[in-house]
Amino acid sequence: MIEKLDYLLALSREEHFGRAAEACNISQQTLSAGVKQLENRFGVQLVRRGSRFQGFTPEGERVLAWARRIVADARAMHEDVSTLKRGLAGTLRIAAVPTALPMVAALTTPFRKRHPGVRFSIESTTSADIFQLLDGLEADAGLTYLDNEPTGRVITVPLYTEHYRLLTAAGGPYDDRDSITWAEAGRVPLCLLTPNMQNRRIIDQQLRIAGTEPAPTLESNSMIVLMTHVRTLQWASIMPAILADALGPTEGVRSIPIVEPDLTHVIGLVAPRREPATPMVTALVAIARTIAGTLDQMGPGDPRRAGGRRG
Repeated sequence: MIEKLDYLLALSREEHFGRAAEACNISQQTLSAGVKQLENRFGVQLVRRGSRFQGFTPEGERVLAWARRIVADARAMHEDVSTLKRGLAGTLRIAAVPTALPMVAALTTPFRKRHPGVRFSIESTTSADIFQLLDGLEADAGLTYLDNEPTGRVITVPLYTEHYRLLTAAGGPYDDRDSITWAEAGRVPLCLLTPNMQNRRIIDQQLRIAGTEPAPTLESNSMIVLMTHVRTLQWASIMPAILADALGPTEGVRSIPIVEPDLTHVIGLVAPRREPATPMVTALVAIARTIAGTLDQMGPGDPRRAGGRRG
């Protein structure tokens, strides 16, 4: 039963019979037969079929919701028993918004020290997709914004506060300034994250409040792409201060705090709210709570600390 429920979860993720079968490492015929057996057992149609996958019936959606809970519990039970036998092992899957990626090491490094048998898989994605990955059992935890997303169905651990800076070439119009306003930042040609990213939506909203319509000259879903363009000294960008510091100093680049207002957002760990939680998630949450708030208090030389002028 659990194996066949897993087929449904794969079909929900992939929305394609062939890809779902491939994800389960089985043939498409085996997957279709497994779904049909579930339908016979419940006495209802679960999947709308045609020449291709057409979605789930209302009954299928209800079964899918139960499947997520049952499969998650089965995996948690297996992990719990395995941990008693051989200690914590397996792969810990973390999804993170791009601006939080440099902070992942603050969690994975102490985790690995305590549990050397664990491997890690880190995925960069949008804040909305993180919750979908958690619901679909494709991620164990996430790093994302805690004050702009619905977080009632997950455990949350605030880690640090995000502030914002303009990264621009030294010698530019604001070179003699220790801070600038959002209105002034909006007058500089910018490269920014793509609109589907929460960080971009935050920046766009604040620029509009300041009276400027966002019109970036370059967009990317990668912070590395933005930073490499800034380092040419021909581009500017607005980035979280903690990220700008983590990417390291660059000759000729100024990192200028943006104030009026000093906009802040809380970044933290999110994990499924399940009882009992898996040993892997329990251990990660414990580490997150240990370091919670300390990232804002690191010394100037620590790459995880936000702040400081360079260039």
